[in-house]
Amino acid sequence: MNKTIRRASAFCLLLVLALLGRATYVQFYEGQALADEKLNRRTTIAQYANPLGDIIVAGSSVTGSKETDGGDLKYKRTYTDGKLYSAVTGYSSQVYGATQLEGIYSDDLAGTDTKLKNPVDALTGKQTDPGDVLTTVDPAVQKAAYNALGNKKGAAVAIDPKTGAVLGMVSTPSYDPSTISGSTDGTAWKQLTTDKNQPMLNRALRQALPPGSTFKLVVASAALEDGLYSSADEKTTSPNPYTLPGTTKVLENENASAPCENASIRTALQYSCNNVFAKMAVDLGQAKVKAMAEKYGFNTTKLDIPVRAATSIYPSTAYKSQTALTGIGQFDVTATPLQMSMVSAAIANDGVLVAPHMVSKVTDADGNTVQSYENPSSKQVVSSATAKQLQSAMQTVVNEGTGTNAKISGVEVGGKTGTAQHGENNSKTPYAWFTSYAKDPGTGKEVAVAVLIEDSGAARSEVSGNGLAAPIAQKMMKAALSSS
Repeated sequence: MNKTIRRASAFCLLLVLALLGRATYVQFYEGQALADEKLNRRTTIAQYANPLGDIIVAGSSVTGSKETDGGDLKYKRTYTDGKLYSAVTGYSSQVYGATQLEGIYSDDLAGTDTKLKNPVDALTGKQTDPGDVLTTVDPAVQKAAYNALGNKKGAAVAIDPKTGAVLGMVSTPSYDPSTISGSTDGTAWKQLTTDKNQPMLNRALRQALPPGSTFKLVVASAALEDGLYSSADEKTTSPNPYTLPGTTKVLENENASAPCENASIRTALQYSCNNVFAKMAVDLGQAKVKAMAEKYGFNTTKLDIPVRAATSIYPSTAYKSQTALTGIGQFDVTATPLQMSMVSAAIANDGVLVAPHMVSKVTDADGNTVQSYENPSSKQVVSSATAKQLQSAMQTVVNEGTGTNAKISGVEVGGKTGTAQHGENNSKTPYAWFTSYAKDPGTGKEVAVAVLIEDSGAARSEVSGNGLAAPIAQKMMKAALSSS
């Protein structure tokens, strides 16, 4: 073989090896990326070629699959009580993708997740039967929240303080995911996405708004933990009226006749005294209030339950006047209903915050657990002694103060109302908040709740946490405590 032929042969061999190398790279390294590409039609066809697994609430599926009339997308998603559970399930659409639990567990529900496959299926590529996602939601609590919110724009969350299990999560106005699950639902999609009331926004998780006076629980926690005050019944140093530091602005109390001057933490929570908690925040300093807020979960950028919640913010302020306003849940403080339910849950659980979660486990087609969330993490936010003092003070709010609409006969109930300013110079209708907990001494059951009313349609003078949000929380707490 002459020299030219040898060189040509070597070059051809190199080309063959390069081709084999490229094919191997595409097959084994880029193949999964191509398969996961949203624009890959084959992925969508494969996902809807068979019935999907289900999302389960209290042993019953709230999702299903329905055979279509034809085309290459054989099945589409259906929902039982879609509007009731949309804040939990999200949607799975042949055209618009999937969100929330439907999106996070799409591979499990389609049977394509590797943890569902046995070794033989993994080698052969055989289609695995889909898995199911079991939630922690209590249908009685969910229905109580949904019915009580009614036509109001708002949200509500209920948590078991001892386990972190999300018992209910509702956002209103709601929508039915079935209306956008098919391939010909463009009109419904446009109506939902252009609706000014944003029915597809999960207000319980994804909208952080000023928490108003409910945030005073965080400031009180910091004051007791820091030793600024030895107990909830020690008188504070709180002039009334109180002028914001470095300004001429006088901070007013909602109830001008309330005994707020130098009021104790208990009395200040009972009457929701702005002067007390604004001054308290300044006395503590921005750093200490921020540190306590962050222990409760504020400023956490990756709060997944497993759906990711929007970050609740406690700001880094530059001026004492701004720190004072944060003490009453204003300035740049924002919170989701989930976050405020976590505050009450930690207080109710003797200072221990258990990580909130709304999925207990994922199972395969045979009911075997392939992923469990039943042992969540926990952390001590405040001491047991501080938590018990706050529980007692919150009970005073419900029994004798601004939260009387949350009372439940024979049950220990503690709460805190909030009315947060909205718009420049408070020009728009305020937000009404209520966060609370309840304990049944007979059964040992506990629940923590937060309710936000963004807009009820009521006149401005009728907007209050006790008037609008507390009755909803009361119904949710009763449902949780009486549920079997």
